[in-house]
Amino acid sequence: MKIIKRNGAEVAFDIEKIINAIKKANDEVTESSNRLTDEQIVDIAEKVSALAGDLKRAVSVEEIQDFVENQLMDQKAFVVARKYITYRYTRALVRQSNTTDAQILTLIECNNEEVKQENSNKNPTVNSVQRDYMAGEVSKDLTRRVLLPHDIVEAHDEGIIHFHDADYFAQHMHNCDLVNLEDMLQNGTVISGTFIEKPHSFSTACNIATQIIAQVASNQYGGQSISLTHLAPFVDISRQKIRSEVAEELSQVGISDEEHIARIAEKRLRDEIKKGIQTIQYQVVTLLTTNGQAPFVTVFMYLGEARNERERDDLAMIIEETLNQRIQGVKNEAGVWVTPAFPKLIYVLEEDNIREGSRYWYLTELSARCTAKRMVPDYISEKKMLEFKVDKNGKGHCYTCMGCRSFLTPYVDENGKPKYYGRFNQGVVTINLVDVALSSHGDMEAFWKIFDERLELCHRALMERHKRLKGTLSDAAPILWQYGALARLKKGETIDKLLYGGYSTISLGYAGLYECTKYMTGKSHTDAQAKPFALSVMQHMNDMCKKWKQEHNIDFSLYGTPLESTTYKFAKCLQKRFGIIEGVTDKNYITNSYHVHVSEPIDAFTKLKFESEFQQLSPGGAISYVEVPNMQGNIPAVLAVMQYIYDNIMYAELNTKSDYCQVCGYDGEIAIVEEDGKLLWECPHCHNRDQSKMNVARRTCGYIGTQYWNQGRTQEIRDRVLHL
Repeated sequence: MKIIKRNGAEVAFDIEKIINAIKKANDEVTESSNRLTDEQIVDIAEKVSALAGDLKRAVSVEEIQDFVENQLMDQKAFVVARKYITYRYTRALVRQSNTTDAQILTLIECNNEEVKQENSNKNPTVNSVQRDYMAGEVSKDLTRRVLLPHDIVEAHDEGIIHFHDADYFAQHMHNCDLVNLEDMLQNGTVISGTFIEKPHSFSTACNIATQIIAQVASNQYGGQSISLTHLAPFVDISRQKIRSEVAEELSQVGISDEEHIARIAEKRLRDEIKKGIQTIQYQVVTLLTTNGQAPFVTVFMYLGEARNERERDDLAMIIEETLNQRIQGVKNEAGVWVTPAFPKLIYVLEEDNIREGSRYWYLTELSARCTAKRMVPDYISEKKMLEFKVDKNGKGHCYTCMGCRSFLTPYVDENGKPKYYGRFNQGVVTINLVDVALSSHGDMEAFWKIFDERLELCHRALMERHKRLKGTLSDAAPILWQYGALARLKKGETIDKLLYGGYSTISLGYAGLYECTKYMTGKSHTDAQAKPFALSVMQHMNDMCKKWKQEHNIDFSLYGTPLESTTYKFAKCLQKRFGIIEGVTDKNYITNSYHVHVSEPIDAFTKLKFESEFQQLSPGGAISYVEVPNMQGNIPAVLAVMQYIYDNIMYAELNTKSDYCQVCGYDGEIAIVEEDGKLLWECPHCHNRDQSKMNVARRTCGYIGTQYWNQGRTQEIRDRVLHL
């Protein structure tokens, strides 16, 4: 069994430390009649050890101390307990004098286990990641002590809510956005003080796009999305340029045949498209932004965005090349082709590509092969999105999410035109629905009362995020606010007008709908008797967002939070506050958003159909998934799922595995094994457990992670059942 110290370091459990701590408190008791015997002290320590072992995860020092206090009280050793609590409180006051030094030192020495597993796409041994985490510790300290109201900090610490990205809150930074790549490429932009003109070729446009991606990633902390449609016009610019060059070359040898010229020009154009897409893929994978990770970028592939037939066919060529290169993957340090985490790809299913025989069916087949091998692209149904995303004029729209799942609400500008690119999200605060349920002790009247109190707490916390952005000068991030990524504001102008009226959104996140429903009804929300309660919870949160929007003229939106490390934090907090409750708090994770529990047997089609109702009630962001085995030998089944997505759900993905052991060359699924209460990754062929010598890619929150996960998320991955 392992213990997580206060500085985040992981050490082996030592029962002698518990015995010694109790003995010290015992020695402080003056009257012998109030003291414990040595046998009683050992008995208490053993009970504490058993309680910690029952959790089947690394236990924090604070949890151990809570167990000790409870056992002392159970033994009616009140005087000893008082001494123990007093000593603990005194030490806490000493630690409050400096809250960051120990954390930062363990970051630098790479022995902070919690930080190692905080983000599955950050390598904590890298200097740039450490620098970002160090700055984050300072920001969190300022946020806790100075910037946020005490009750919000306290609720965050207790796992009642989660105030996301507190490590960036001290700065005037926002969450995620849709980059207006079209504006920046067509009208020029400025990067690091240098004016970048409209590119004169497709390859140059791709190169500029990657520079924009890196700059944007360094000026916000969430995901960003670009559309390949914005690159498509540059294909024809390159075509005309190449055609002129070929014609001139052939004329020098007396050839002027148009068909011959066109054939050579098209081949060279294909080569340029290949190089351009390669630039995007390799630069995104290899770039390190200021927060120490590759840019969290999503690439949108939607034929319906093209403005004419020529542009549509050129876009199809770009999509085809993008998919082919992702199928191939990237080489790891051993020279083996593996699955990269980014860029994330989204492919839109539409009438021109969803049926065999349709014009772009070949792209859909290619997408299916890519998903089977590399877990991307994910799929948006144009059909369902046009139903769900309807603007004030009654017109439906299809567009990409920002990053992995955060969706903007429909918006019409002052000219009556829909606008999505150039918009952003202000931030997220998540409510722990499981805690609401458990706090009510199963009383429905109490549940709705507590629910409203917690939602109001989230409301105030979200307004803190909004107020932190209000008054921000465009000079804080010129690439975003002055040079086209999000706006073309003047120097010295505030971004305030972009915070109101629906131009940007702000997100109320939620987690644990399954466990909440399970506790309140005794059944999974997939049960017909429990489902109405689950839907009413979702509707109530939507109603509150609507109320806040009317109050503030800010677009509050309900968001299915992609909990990564927080799923573990919430679970630990629930266990501490309410103990182990079967089916509710007996796992070291809680379920993301509205999802069916990962261990619940359900087939892929039933799951997608069921979750589609909840996805519609999560307009600020949601994604559904089905867990599948290796599908590379069964592409027709992948296509069948994709066609079902098109007809039934707005946004979904297929999860498979993509692993490689660098020790023995095994390329099957790397296993999760348990040893001494800790979950470890192990090659089933050679039993290698060195994470630095294996490549593991898993989808965890809508995006692919490759740097491993905390114990709670690892348990969730282990518990997943196949849906197909």
